[in-house]
Amino acid sequence: MSTQPRQPELGAIRHDWTREEIGELYRLPLLELVFRAQQVHRAYHPKGRVQTCWLVSIKTGGCPEDCAYCPQSGHYQTGVERRELMDPGDVLAQARRARESGATRFCMGAAWRQAPDGPPFDAVLETVRGVAALGLEVCCTLGMLTERQAQLLKQAGLTAYNHNLDTSPEFYGNIITTRVYEDRLRTLAAVRGAGITVCSGGILGMGESEEDRIGLLHQLASLRPHPESVPINMLVRVEGTPLASQPPLDPLVMVRTIAVARILMPTAMVRLAAGRKQMTREAAALCFLAGANSVFLGERLLTTANPLPSEDEALFRDLGLEPYDAPVAGRAGAFHGE
Repeated sequence: MSTQPRQPELGAIRHDWTREEIGELYRLPLLELVFRAQQVHRAYHPKGRVQTCWLVSIKTGGCPEDCAYCPQSGHYQTGVERRELMDPGDVLAQARRARESGATRFCMGAAWRQAPDGPPFDAVLETVRGVAALGLEVCCTLGMLTERQAQLLKQAGLTAYNHNLDTSPEFYGNIITTRVYEDRLRTLAAVRGAGITVCSGGILGMGESEEDRIGLLHQLASLRPHPESVPINMLVRVEGTPLASQPPLDPLVMVRTIAVARILMPTAMVRLAAGRKQMTREAAALCFLAGANSVFLGERLLTTANPLPSEDEALFRDLGLEPYDAPVAGRAGAFHGE
């Protein structure tokens, strides 16, 4: 009989998880795993609370990267209309709409390989300052960053920077060839060095193995400190991308991965991100039970579909979930016990 992995002490934060330990957790019977994850979740976060975020594409399409999952890559014909960087005033109008919808975090994505210097970056800084002035958490994902750019974003009021690891180091080259894993880690280091909180997670359903999911979780849990935000995405299959014909992911894989992420990184906001449109209400409910405590509002996530606001309102009501009414950055993980 195999030895059961020890249940982590509630309140213990570890950065020395081994792949073997994570694998043992990952392979627990699902109900036992979810039970443990919910215990950890309640030790660090108020039960029944969820942060609602809003994600906008501020520069769309034409990206020189060849990420096999991405409809914005310039390497593929996906029908995504290329749009240049939005005017800061137009972005702020969307941020106000997001705030009125109840979102407390506003995220902006630009399809760049590397954030450019000059007028485009100056416009991003202006936008960050404007969104921060609205009292929202501000997150950007602009591609790779230099240390100087990270410092300027921090000075402008950026709360968080998203740069996903996507998958394990071993599987990464099957998905992206235009950069290497170390490029991702260098950007995360620049973000952390500037004093910006880190948002980093991955995508499931790209053809990766169970060991690759374990490897992704190991990479994230080994970061010091852990990412404050961990988005777990389900692949949205888009015609024209190399992954368009991937078989649909079993939603229980999402549940299992979220549960392990919650145990490994107790203080993080674990975000149920892309792919919710493909999930049943029951699957989403299990993800929340497993420790997810954040979702993205709005009818689109960058260029792919997202549940309608009315669907989210009904789901939250039926599950007894209450959205946070104020930013939670810096507060996550401060709650201990009920």
